[in-house]
Amino acid sequence: MDAQRGSDGGGREFQRVADDLRARMTDSTYSLRSFLPSQRDLAEEYGVSRDTVQRVLRELADEGWIESRQGSGSRVIKTQRIQSSTPRATRSRHGVRLGPLLSEAFEQRRVTLDVYTLTSESLDAHIRLQAERIRGGSIAPEHIGLRMILPSRDLDLPYPRVKDDRNDYRLRNRLHDITDRHTDSLCGVLKDLKTERYVSAVDVQIRHAPLTPAFKLYLLNGMEALHGPYEVIQRQIELECGEEITALDALGLGATLTHQVKDADPDSSGTVFVEIWRSWFESLWSFLAE
Repeated sequence: MDAQRGSDGGGREFQRVADDLRARMTDSTYSLRSFLPSQRDLAEEYGVSRDTVQRVLRELADEGWIESRQGSGSRVIKTQRIQSSTPRATRSRHGVRLGPLLSEAFEQRRVTLDVYTLTSESLDAHIRLQAERIRGGSIAPEHIGLRMILPSRDLDLPYPRVKDDRNDYRLRNRLHDITDRHTDSLCGVLKDLKTERYVSAVDVQIRHAPLTPAFKLYLLNGMEALHGPYEVIQRQIELECGEEITALDALGLGATLTHQVKDADPDSSGTVFVEIWRSWFESLWSFLAE
């Protein structure tokens, strides 16, 4: 067992543990300000080495999910808060969260998601949760459609970047690596659901637009909209080589999302909100995204 764990430092085990911990923080298994299990307990639970757990925790800290302090463990410091005007979105005693809203969206026979975001990290965690529900038989959508718009890869993004050197592209390359990893992951999960015949039809389309995302947008089944800004912050990021640099970064975790639902009244605030952002997404998808 020890020999096996010693060789698990590859990407697959690292990604499995990181994705599962993100999912647990997303669905409030580990709530805001709660502590993750110890490194020893996490290594035992996932059947991996302490080195793998430590690398996962460093990445989660870099992404803004947790803060780790010597002797006190790792504490969750970011979750997604949603300000909603709709009664049905207030059922959770934890407040309104993206996870339950996406869970409701996936309970329909036809699921459509239009997403505009800086990276696909958060969506990947949520899609994996829904895939487990589908495989477990608790939900059974017949069609899943995803359109996602990401920033163009050759765009000179103002964040994330090294604070005092705009010509240092290491953080931009790191962002591309994170985006590629999570995009490949969520595309693979959705396509596997079709291959394994859990879902009859899956349509995944990814495009890139020459715009720096200042906000993220989720449109769920054409009826709900979630919209929220990215918060620009200064923080320390540790690179794979071990070097720690001061960065300007944008975090979507912790930013409040505005939630609105379309109803039968064409003049209601919810309907107008959803239609405005649906039209904006369609225009970007049709004319600028490639």
